[in-house]
Amino acid sequence: MVTKKEIGEYIYKIPPASDALQQTLQFLNEGELTKAAQVAKEELALKAYLVNLVNKPIYGLKHQVDDISQIFGILGVSGAQQVVYHYMVSLLSPKEWKCFNLNETSFNSLQAELSAGWMDILQHLKIKNKEVESTIALLPASIIVAEALFRDKKQDVELLRENAEIDLNTILQRLCGMDLFDISAQIAQKWNMSTTIGALLLASSGSKKSSNEKVNLLSKWMHLLLFFTLSKPLYIQAGLNDFIEFNIEYVEDIYEDFQQVMDIS
Repeated sequence: MVTKKEIGEYIYKIPPASDALQQTLQFLNEGELTKAAQVAKEELALKAYLVNLVNKPIYGLKHQVDDISQIFGILGVSGAQQVVYHYMVSLLSPKEWKCFNLNETSFNSLQAELSAGWMDILQHLKIKNKEVESTIALLPASIIVAEALFRDKKQDVELLRENAEIDLNTILQRLCGMDLFDISAQIAQKWNMSTTIGALLLASSGSKKSSNEKVNLLSKWMHLLLFFTLSKPLYIQAGLNDFIEFNIEYVEDIYEDFQQVMDIS
């Protein structure tokens, strides 16, 4: 059993943002896109990450874009803030994945797909809230924490999986007393996000409803997005689809709308 204190220590290892990153996020929060781009240029690793991420096919750019000001202009304030959070998550990513069949490229692809899908959803719902838009970055971060926890308890995980058909989220709960969504909410707290964001992450599990109906509505869309994304062949092969137990009853009222937004035939 991994104690909550140990999980807290894993989350505490999330590196604090550098001065340049903190200033970039501050300017983005204030809507100062040009100033944010100027500061972001100082963080060379961030620049390389942004260029790599934004030029992936899922963003649909016709030509390679290498200039940070241009990238931020394309993404807009909220999109830029979201990818900066994705970059912060990438700093946690292990050099070599042991429990999940992932690497830097496939993990970055996961971030990009979740990010693009979430932005499409929020645009459909006509929601403009920078913090809500950045929420989707927390779930890949919790997968990194799960990788670290499972790595230390690899034999226990393999034994549980051999003896019963148990999903990874249940195993995480048994070993740690917390599941993927609890961990995401703790990371949100670490990054000083509002309690609403923590509630949204918990409710997106499909089993931890919030008392706030607006939060519940958003969580249904996030639940579907997670299931849809992690059910793709790349992430099934990686072993990530076992994290999400699809709750069709929870999302049935928005299921057809989701199919249209995601252009699912």
